[in-house]
Amino acid sequence: MFSLLFLLLLCLVLPLLMFIYKHRTTTNLPPGPKGLPIIGNLHQLDISKLYLQLSQFSKIYGPIFSLQLGFRQAIVVSSAEIAKEVLQNNGHVFSNRPILYGQQKLTKVWRELRKICVVHIFSTKRVSYYSSIKKFEVKKMIKKISEHASSSSNINLSELLISLSSTIICRIAFGKSYEDEGHERSRFHEMLHEFQALLMEIFVADYIPYMGWIDKVRGLHGRVDRNFKEFDEFYQEIIDEHLDPNREQIRDEEDIVDVLLKLKKQNLSSIDLTFDHIKGVLVDMLVAATDTTSATLVWTLTALIRNPRVMNKVQEEIRNVGGKQEFLDENDIQNFPFLKAVIKETLRLYLPAPLLVPRESREKCVISGYNIPANTILYVNAWAIQRDPNVWKNPEEFYPERFLESSINFLGQNFELIPFGAGHRICPGMPMAVASIELIIANILYSFDWKLPHGLIKEDIDTEMLSGITQHKKNPLYLVAESPM
Repeated sequence: MFSLLFLLLLCLVLPLLMFIYKHRTTTNLPPGPKGLPIIGNLHQLDISKLYLQLSQFSKIYGPIFSLQLGFRQAIVVSSAEIAKEVLQNNGHVFSNRPILYGQQKLTKVWRELRKICVVHIFSTKRVSYYSSIKKFEVKKMIKKISEHASSSSNINLSELLISLSSTIICRIAFGKSYEDEGHERSRFHEMLHEFQALLMEIFVADYIPYMGWIDKVRGLHGRVDRNFKEFDEFYQEIIDEHLDPNREQIRDEEDIVDVLLKLKKQNLSSIDLTFDHIKGVLVDMLVAATDTTSATLVWTLTALIRNPRVMNKVQEEIRNVGGKQEFLDENDIQNFPFLKAVIKETLRLYLPAPLLVPRESREKCVISGYNIPANTILYVNAWAIQRDPNVWKNPEEFYPERFLESSINFLGQNFELIPFGAGHRICPGMPMAVASIELIIANILYSFDWKLPHGLIKEDIDTEMLSGITQHKKNPLYLVAESPM
């Protein structure tokens, strides 16, 4: 009995002693809110609006501050200058992703797979290759809107644009769309919604390892395992379809699964590519591309309907240059500088991922004079950076003209504007996402005039946001489409 009591006491006290020792031996950390023993600051964080909360902390503790997340050390960066220091000057140090239970189980993309994506999937040539798919699906959407325009009925643009984004990505990735396949469409979206919900969960095991049993009691392990199995089976079905020698395929239309299977078969990648690797790439791409693209489309139209001056100006540019064409393609869009400024301003004010994907330090380093230990989690609060009044004039105002007078862009060199990240880990899908957003918005604005539903004024269009990793508009955007005179 004495031995059992001793072991129990050891299990309870030893982690606390280790916690205290670790933090006494690390000096000159950035300042931060005071936490509790063992759990640190975990109890103070509201995961649903974390970027807003961290922005408030930065006003108290400065543009770099520290958090204690259980046994894990974290720092939060909220200024362009320090973001450049961590993402560019110390990019090699912060090149790892933190190993978190849910994300590790649900996603399988490693550094080598990123290289494959950059070279074989998201290259300029490959993005251009998929332009015919985007053009076809956008034309279908324009036709749907035209049917509503003839009756002057309200259109749920949020639903329409989410569906369009999903269809384009599925056709590019899998060679098929699930929008018109009742059961399969429902199955697909249920899996995707559960995946996104799990990414929002805090797993105790990630921060207090010896209390990981709490995650099992909460049912999180079971949910992760079920969702992983569902996605695994779903992607295996897609791979099997592509391997079927009798598969019907549109001539010369090679989707991403085709590309990855060809790399596997011909041993053209730097690693021994497996089916699990391919599934990992597809999961990462599907969630990131569908979610962020649809959110940006909805926010762009929300911002424009709330700012009639900007709406009129961008439509005038598009229609003057576009002439009387039936459809605008990627070449036409290169002649629309104000449209590009509108999209930049949307990504500044309503960036889809307010907190960049967290990173982790591979070794100890010094940032802004502070000692940062190895294995420290890094959060870059892009939302705070892109609304910093020390950088942006009238940062809360939607004013695209600011980009006509500036060379700032989101390609990763200007740390005042980093909706896609920066440095070695900038989002490899950026070219594809931007090309899709520009094409869709240009044609929506070119083909229709947009009005508020009867009885509403622009102030009635809210900008409330759903909780989640991606910043979606909380309430659907309903507008009325009219054919231009």
